[in-house]
Amino acid sequence: MKNRLRVLRAERNWSQADLAERLDVSRQAVNAVETGKYDPSLPLAFKIARLFDLPIEDIFQYDPVFDDQTF
Repeated sequence: MKNRLRVLRAERNWSQADLAERLDVSRQAVNAVETGKYDPSLPLAFKIARLFDLPIEDIFQYDPVFDDQTF
């Protein structure tokens, strides 16, 4: 899944640690989501969307290139 988390965070001059604190997750979790190594849980995705006051779809976009499952 592609996402705009790094861009949104940078627009606010937040470090990964700043964002992690606001989301109550580790800095490593923020890094993993930003780099696409980890897809956030649905509750975390909603929390991120609320924090940035955006719809989830404006932050996360499905990209079949990142999908390792064949349907």
